[in-house]
Amino acid sequence: MSGFSGAQFASGLLVSAAAVVVVLLVTWLVGRAIGRYNVIDVAWGLGFAAVALVSLAWSAGHGDTTRRVLVTVLVVVWGGRLGAYIGWRSREKGEDPRYQEIFDRAERSPALHALLVIYPAQAAAMFFISLPVQVAMYERSGPNAITWVGTAVWAVGFLFESVGDFQLQRFRSDPANRGQVMDRGLWHYTRHPNYFGDACVWWGIWLIAAQHLPGVLTVLSPIAMTFTLTRGTGKPTLEKGMADRRPGYADYVARTSGFVPLPPKPRPTATRG
Repeated sequence: MSGFSGAQFASGLLVSAAAVVVVLLVTWLVGRAIGRYNVIDVAWGLGFAAVALVSLAWSAGHGDTTRRVLVTVLVVVWGGRLGAYIGWRSREKGEDPRYQEIFDRAERSPALHALLVIYPAQAAAMFFISLPVQVAMYERSGPNAITWVGTAVWAVGFLFESVGDFQLQRFRSDPANRGQVMDRGLWHYTRHPNYFGDACVWWGIWLIAAQHLPGVLTVLSPIAMTFTLTRGTGKPTLEKGMADRRPGYADYVARTSGFVPLPPKPRPTATRG
């Protein structure tokens, strides 16, 4: 494959895997020190940034510089913002209820269960989803139209994710909205603008990597991310029991798209008997 540095990519896989392991081990040590292991959520975006940076260094001289730098910047900007936001949002809070529920069912101590089960699963997902990032670093040909289409898709996703998070945080910070349903701004068109944006980010990065066959073959990575957000630990987990905690949430679900932004359905009109 003249357009792809296969041998360097193969060794780069090991370097990226080592970076993921280091990030997760450091995160586990931090979690053990502070007594809560949801710090893995902060490390999620930062781990991808680490993979991008080590891949950038390892691929020096083996891939197109413009593509390598572009992918690195996009991943670091996305991962840095996400990590900073989640870290700020979870400050001075206890363990996430999702993890606490897992620990309550486990027969091991929280520290051991996190180290042996939760963190390795996150590491495997991080490595697999980051494959388009790694492949893109070793493609020798210069950017083409698909590269810039992918960048535009990434930009749409980053906008949805960051603006959605900002709008939700501002809504929650107003005491008058306590217990109410957020259905304003981007949340008027989709119940999860941040998840939709996250998926777009990774489809955009895949497009940037899809100039050669190895990049095309990493399509399972954005598919896995999208599935996780829509059918796995994303939307279903977040919406579980929401109707019981938020008056009007069932109505919000009935009229608002669950993922892709769409015009909301009209509210049903009351009929007179």
